[in-house]
Amino acid sequence: MPPLMKQRRGLILLASFALVLTLSGVAAAQGFPHKPVHIIVPFAPGGAFDVLARVIGASLEPQWRQSVIVETKPGAGSVIGTTAAARASPDGYTLVLVANSLVINAKLRPNLPYDAIKGFEPIALLINSPQVVAVSATSPYRTLKEWLDAARAQPGTLSYATVGPGTTQHIAGEMLQRAAGVKLVYAPYPGGAPAVNAVLGGHVGAVLGNLSEVSAHIAAGKLRPLAVTTRVRLEEFSQIPTVAESGYPGYEAVVWCGLAAPAGTPREVVARIAESVNVALKDPETRQRLATVGFQPAYLGPAEFSAHILEMSQRYSKVIDEAKITLE
Repeated sequence: MPPLMKQRRGLILLASFALVLTLSGVAAAQGFPHKPVHIIVPFAPGGAFDVLARVIGASLEPQWRQSVIVETKPGAGSVIGTTAAARASPDGYTLVLVANSLVINAKLRPNLPYDAIKGFEPIALLINSPQVVAVSATSPYRTLKEWLDAARAQPGTLSYATVGPGTTQHIAGEMLQRAAGVKLVYAPYPGGAPAVNAVLGGHVGAVLGNLSEVSAHIAAGKLRPLAVTTRVRLEEFSQIPTVAESGYPGYEAVVWCGLAAPAGTPREVVARIAESVNVALKDPETRQRLATVGFQPAYLGPAEFSAHILEMSQRYSKVIDEAKITLE
């Protein structure tokens, strides 16, 4: 057979194979789902992300007319559950919640049993969770600028409590120090509640915590909020300025969480799930249930969510390197 004919035949075979894959993906999406879908939550049962998965699942079930089963597989900073998801069949019937820890672990934990970027098909960003810088109501500092100015005048003396090390909140604190050009004393605690209690008890000067962990204390007048870490002010706490408008433009540091599938899941199935998630996040009842745990719906589709993960990976890697953050 002449070389040109061989080349043409090879191209035809490749095109035919691609067509078969496309048609099989379309067929899979059209019949999806025909059995229960599992969502792996690689975080502690009963926590905010567990609630998130169950709220989203409850909204997906009537759309799909199939059960959505939430499985909590915590451990090793979300690595155990995420590994289980990465090894699952790439058919759309096993999904996983991925959050900031996905890219933080990729930087801080060597030899992960999965590739944080290539091991998953991002489906949709679900929520953002604002963080708040707050001090005790008895603190002399009434604005973020006052607090950071004092830290600048007294390097290494003003402290802030948060969970850590190597957590989203720890990294947000490092980002704030770099934006303001100050040196704060980092006081790590095993959870958000102990960090808040440390401030209420006068042991630490400030806390950088999730909105859900500080909102009740703000409402009760026990904590004074200095700033929120979101790009814009929060509707429910519109009196609290953002870090950016307090003099540090461009600053943003939120907890985010989305849905992903194992690498190789047909893109048509990914698109089908993403469309259903978008419908779920527009539902007023779903939005209200998410608000009770401090979550703000923040839908991004597959392409946008993929770009978001890459951006977060680059941003966190830079801060981790500069601050020499480790898990020890």
